[in-house]
Amino acid sequence: MRYGQIRKFDVANGPGIRTTFFVTGCTHHCPECFNEEYQDFHSGELWTNEQTKEVIKYLNQDVVEGLTILGGEPFQNTEDLIKIISDIKKESNKSIWIYSGYTYEELIKNPVQKELLELVDVLVDGLFKIELKNLKLKFRGSSNQRIIDIKNTLKNNEIVFWNGIEKEDL
Repeated sequence: MRYGQIRKFDVANGPGIRTTFFVTGCTHHCPECFNEEYQDFHSGELWTNEQTKEVIKYLNQDVVEGLTILGGEPFQNTEDLIKIISDIKKESNKSIWIYSGYTYEELIKNPVQKELLELVDVLVDGLFKIELKNLKLKFRGSSNQRIIDIKNTLKNNEIVFWNGIEKEDL
């Protein structure tokens, strides 16, 4: 797997101060994607155990609330991310958010993607749609995207929105 960047401190992609990393590679090609340079599967650097250790080090700081994984498309890097997140979870119990252009309903149909989904706490799902762009939305770019509490959604077998925030809520 390749990645574009690791941010030690990020306040835009989830609640509180978070560590984030951006995988590269995405076939969605959403018009006006905010990470167009990360669509290329060959861009960025190769992820190694050193990057996993770096992320764990950042997560072990008290000020960091959790980890957010973006892209590119994380669910087009599924097998590598399963190992990376599993290794991170052995050293940190902080929340994990993941962004995807796929919907929850699409992801749970694929056994490998579902395995990755089961490792995270929150999924921000859905393609970015320029015609639905709304800068007032929390933690997402367009109103079709949802912030889903994965643990409770899997437990209840129905979509549970994170913190009660539904699609159109600000």
